[in-house]
Amino acid sequence: MRSATMAVPPSFHRLKGFAMVLAGATCWGLSGTAAQWLFQHQGFQPGWLVSLRLSLSGFLLLLYFAFVQKQKVWQIWKQKSERRQLLIFSVLGMAGVQYTYFEAIQAGNAATATLLQYLGPIFVTVYVALRNQQLPGRKEISAVVLALVGTGLLVTNGRLDGLTISLSAVVWGLGSAVTAAFYTLYPARLLTRWGAGVIVGWAMLIGGVGMNLVHPLWRTSGQVWTGNAWLLVGFVVIFGTLLAFYWYLDSLRYLTPTETSLLACAEPLAAAIVTVVWLHVPMGLWQTIGGICIVATVVALSKENK
Repeated sequence: MRSATMAVPPSFHRLKGFAMVLAGATCWGLSGTAAQWLFQHQGFQPGWLVSLRLSLSGFLLLLYFAFVQKQKVWQIWKQKSERRQLLIFSVLGMAGVQYTYFEAIQAGNAATATLLQYLGPIFVTVYVALRNQQLPGRKEISAVVLALVGTGLLVTNGRLDGLTISLSAVVWGLGSAVTAAFYTLYPARLLTRWGAGVIVGWAMLIGGVGMNLVHPLWRTSGQVWTGNAWLLVGFVVIFGTLLAFYWYLDSLRYLTPTETSLLACAEPLAAAIVTVVWLHVPMGLWQTIGGICIVATVVALSKENK
């Protein structure tokens, strides 16, 4: 007689993992486009939106991991050295990457900001090569060259007489890539010991509190709160931050880190498509080719050697 409770096949778990990481990456990309609309049409400022996004999402994530996952989220504060690392990661990593990314969106657009942020693995590659005092391999060198070509095409659209996006957008975008590299490298030991959920939750909350010191949530002058604004702010906080991070982290139960990194490339694709279709931001042919080069760089660097 067959059991009433049948084991779930491994293929279902993999399909679930694929769906979660794709949903998370897509929501990340769409949240950038939603932020651009809020900046351009509703008078919102990047600092204020980052303050809200991190504070609320971090608080809700910690509640979830403390009461649903039954994790001891307060234990990390008993370790002096790890408290210091967590604070540094929260301010320079979590808050840094979020703020520079939103500033890049305001100065340019969500598509180019997301693609420039995806240069982060190149800075990781350069840092690791310098730290280990050895030249990168052929694959890494090829990826760096491809990324440089892609970046040049993205910001110039193949023209030699100037930039097609503002210089400030390029600077903020590259700043976002640098902070993304720091975000990737710095918390490795913290993540190994305490888990991604607890570290990300605390980093969001601490980063949000830090941002509130500069961009308090109660200062809303200039913002226009229409029905669409409420919906988009809710989307950025809930779907573009809280659920996106949770889906991405939880997908690691079913997929390898390499697979999740590759599937996360859906983020710049979603940002580019929605920016062009919804916000009517033109993307030239050479800019599109440049974007493809940058995504190809991430794919190449994400693949594990045999």
